Amino acid sequence: MTETVAPLVIIPRAHDIGGFEVRRALPSAQKQMVGPFIFFDEMGPGEFLGGQKGVDVRPHPHIGLSTVTYLFEGAIRHRDSLGTLQDIKPGAVNWMTAGQGIVHSERTAPEVMAVPRRLAGIQSWVALPKSAEETAPGFFHHPAMAQPMAVDAGLTLRLIAGEGWGMKAPVVTSSPLFYADAILAPGASVPLPAQHEERAAYVVQGEVTVAGDSFAAGRMLVFRAGDALALTAGPKGARLLLLGGAVMDGPRYIFWNFVSSSRERIEQAKSDWEAQRFARVPGDDAEFIPLPAARA
Repeated sequence: MTETVAPLVIIPRAHDIGGFEVRRALPSAQKQMVGPFIFFDEMGPGEFLGGQKGVDVRPHPHIGLSTVTYLFEGAIRHRDSLGTLQDIKPGAVNWMTAGQGIVHSERTAPEVMAVPRRLAGIQSWVALPKSAEETAPGFFHHPAMAQPMAVDAGLTLRLIAGEGWGMKAPVVTSSPLFYADAILAPGASVPLPAQHEERAAYVVQGEVTVAGDSFAAGRMLVFRAGDALALTAGPKGARLLLLGGAVMDGPRYIFWNFVSSSRERIEQAKSDWEAQRFARVPGDDAEFIPLPAARA
């Protein structure tokens, strides 16, 4: 067993979108990806009065990735160019594979908008391996009750995707990974799967201790390969998102909502969106988000 060393600590960049705070941990200056996870945003928690729109993201495109929306509170209505209409609710897994290209919107449903509500959750992007970057797009919804669960000694763990802790989630992934939601009672611990090359934990609530060091909420902890380790909750308990997987087959370029191993493919996607060559979203095609004029 190797000696556990201090993790790389990523402090997310926060920005406000109309009174709703979003904190981005990946990509960061310290690390672009953890396994295939190339984008990791914590949304909220936010409170909205009756009549407030809340989430209102107009149709926009993606290529070369899968998006994963996972909510702790509230609801979001997803529509996409495949004709999908799906209300996303807490604990469910909503896995959208863009592949060669997809367009979607994320909005607050009118009946939900009418009442006071809260919204909190995580949206992440999983980069596709080069062999799957141009795969056909797809959307897969798995309700909360379909996710494997483990309950033991103060730990409640729901496996969102991939394999770990002796369980396998129903969503089909394009590369080896794990993604889990862990709720820990005060003093409870959760080990990280040893079989995955890259591993990280995002502290959503409370604080955790690793090898004698404590880390507060709003931190992503990235661990080196080979360390056998566990995270232990502080006196108020903790909630963590655990993630990682195999090292990707090379770096990725990111422009706006596009991810690819090829700069040329990014340029093609930009041209296609400007020329309106992407498919439209049935039931939500009256507006769209324009391509940013310039973005690194």
